[in-house]
Amino acid sequence: MLGGAVVVLISGQISISDALGAINTDVMLFLFGMFIVGEAMVESGYLSLLSCRFFSHARTPDQLIFFILFGMGLFSAVLMNDTLAIIGTPLVLSLASRFRISPKLMLLSLAIAVTTGSVMSPIGNPQNLLIAVNSGMGTPFVTFGLYLLVPTLISLGLAYVLLRLFFRMEFSSRPVEQDTVQCIEPAIILPVQCSLAIILILAAANITASFFGGKILVPLPFIALFAAIPVLLVGKNPRRLIKNIDWPTLVFFASLFVLMESVWQTGFFQAFVDRSMVTSLPMVLMTSVVISQFISNVPFVALFQPMILQGGGTSAQLMALAAGSTIAGNLTILGAASTVIIIQNAEKQGQTLTFFEFAKIGIPLTTLQLLVYWAWLSFMPF
Repeated sequence: MLGGAVVVLISGQISISDALGAINTDVMLFLFGMFIVGEAMVESGYLSLLSCRFFSHARTPDQLIFFILFGMGLFSAVLMNDTLAIIGTPLVLSLASRFRISPKLMLLSLAIAVTTGSVMSPIGNPQNLLIAVNSGMGTPFVTFGLYLLVPTLISLGLAYVLLRLFFRMEFSSRPVEQDTVQCIEPAIILPVQCSLAIILILAAANITASFFGGKILVPLPFIALFAAIPVLLVGKNPRRLIKNIDWPTLVFFASLFVLMESVWQTGFFQAFVDRSMVTSLPMVLMTSVVISQFISNVPFVALFQPMILQGGGTSAQLMALAAGSTIAGNLTILGAASTVIIIQNAEKQGQTLTFFEFAKIGIPLTTLQLLVYWAWLSFMPF
């Protein structure tokens, strides 16, 4: 992405002023803040502690897969799916050993959970954040919740059913020995707990304000930046925290904005899109899933969202774009960066998923999920 941005600048396809103006500072600041909080949770061990406490309630492989799908799914709606992909991979592989269950099943469960669960939140994944910020959405948490919460929970349930069907021999009622929960000094995790509390409180404040007819109280970038303050001010090693955050992804997004603005100015992408593709819910969903396999979901949303807005698209079309571009990650390995992260980290520990192994479940699952989102967005009463 950086190479593409450099080429369009050097070749004069976009001016320096237009390139700087194309970089969405709201998105960049939000990602920076969330990466700080996510890295602090990993480094302090608090995320592992939460995971151990949560999964300690699982007594059988059936319960474990259920907890992974819904637990990691809900976590990804708050901490972004890429963060959960990074820290979740070693966790599920250790659980696979402890429960004597297929590592492939665990990796699939994690990939599907963080992809599907992130659909229902404006901060669940980068493409949702782009939609929330660039559309000027007044109450993004409420809008995403009303349109996408119920179908996402149904979609996670469908994933559980399909995984049971394809891995029926792995599911059983055999008991499992429980691990002891690791203890961490309260002083180490207190700043992280404060950061998480800030995210939850500010998000709740925005939701409450919207129900009383108000607009968003705290913009999304400030939620992330305020949340980063405790771990930067009183955290154990803020300098190392800043050094270890996901800088390549920040470079990716800055370059993405420049390159996609250049593509947009040429009119090349618009020439291949007709009106039905931006107004019809099933077309928005299908187009999002298919094209995201080739150019990835974030660049696709950066190009496709302006066309929906120019075509007079409503919240339903924007939510279809969010749902389709996100569950595209369930179709094949190449559909989402979070899936690639999971497989790369798994290969470091001697485990992997092939393209066919993933698609064998991904194709029927994505088809069913598309039907669920289409039905809900088309026939919902609000």
